[in-house]
Amino acid sequence: MLFSPSIDNPYQPKRLAIKLTAKGENYVQQGHPWVFSESIVKINSDAKSGDLAIIFGKRKNGMIGIGLYDADSPIRIKVIYSDGKPIQIDDAFFLRKIEKAYQKRLPLLKTETTSYRLIFGENDEFPSLIADVYDAVLVVKLYSEIWLPYLKTVLESLIITSGCETVVIRLSRSLQQSSSHNLKDGEVVYGILHNEVVQFIEHGVNFSANVIKGHKTGYFLDHRDNRKQVGLLSKNKTVLDVFSYAGGFSVHALANGAKEVTSLDISSQALEIAVRNGELNDYNGTHFTLAGDAFKILEQLILEKNKFDVVVIDPPSFAKQQTEIQLAKKKYAQLARLGEKLTARDGLLVLASCSSRVTSTAFYDINEQALIVAKRSFSVEQKTQHDIDHPIGFPEGAYLKCGYYRFQD
Repeated sequence: MLFSPSIDNPYQPKRLAIKLTAKGENYVQQGHPWVFSESIVKINSDAKSGDLAIIFGKRKNGMIGIGLYDADSPIRIKVIYSDGKPIQIDDAFFLRKIEKAYQKRLPLLKTETTSYRLIFGENDEFPSLIADVYDAVLVVKLYSEIWLPYLKTVLESLIITSGCETVVIRLSRSLQQSSSHNLKDGEVVYGILHNEVVQFIEHGVNFSANVIKGHKTGYFLDHRDNRKQVGLLSKNKTVLDVFSYAGGFSVHALANGAKEVTSLDISSQALEIAVRNGELNDYNGTHFTLAGDAFKILEQLILEKNKFDVVVIDPPSFAKQQTEIQLAKKKYAQLARLGEKLTARDGLLVLASCSSRVTSTAFYDINEQALIVAKRSFSVEQKTQHDIDHPIGFPEGAYLKCGYYRFQD
């Protein structure tokens, strides 16, 4: 395969012998993919990012796992293998892991869908690496230097497994500022990208993603099943899509016969994409957009006595740090109260959270307490998580939660 020279990395990873504390050993043996620096008892002094860390426990002197050493993170070792049996880390090892991940996605690929997450970081034993497919374009996002020595091997296996014709590399902010590689964010490292806006299909609905400049890899795939469900519940309804970004929920609603859809987002640019995504499909409803601060606009809509049959509120993460958890909970409660006031009689309120630090139990409790105070009769129709291409491999991997609340009055 002919790749861009920028993916070549001359560094030959060393093998490190890592001794853990008893607590660190327990975490690895329980399948947790992170080893923090304080769990390491002994390590080579010349360790560098990307080195293979052979992990030994405190109680048992045998190998309990293998990881990649990350010199720039408090998560010093990111585990890629935890079986404990001897194994060769080579091209075949990575190909097997990618093929295993692909098999998990097969039920989704049998639907009318041409976009999916092939590799979901730690949950697929590829810590700090995401691989999303948009039709024939593979977008790989790197969050750590640990993958630089293995990048060519991993990309080859991803191309073989997915059949993609083009590969785009996206880099985290820290990697964009790193001088240890020649990669550029948004670089096409394999094949030809005819247009940075790539069209794809999601359960029969047409969308597009800017794979060079869009957030993350260009689009948010984790809510796919929720978008489909909201679409099916929106026929002949009025719909409010709050924090709409590129219009995922809005476009599904329009394509499934919604009478009127309003997309609300702080970014005018995102709303333009939402409108364009809507126009990729045939629909008869009306698509409105509102640009600005969601909290303020929701308050204004309430003052104007607006009501909607379906209200979807899917905000960005409110708790990216531990110190933000309490504020995040207050914001979720506030959004639940605002959403209730805008939901019509017999209407549906859909509340979502992607804050991994706010547990699903806490999130659902916040919602239900806020709705009980409103003194309206409601039922919880369902609670959902990520779609199947976002498998959960460890507790912190379960970040997405979504509740469907149906009002009876």
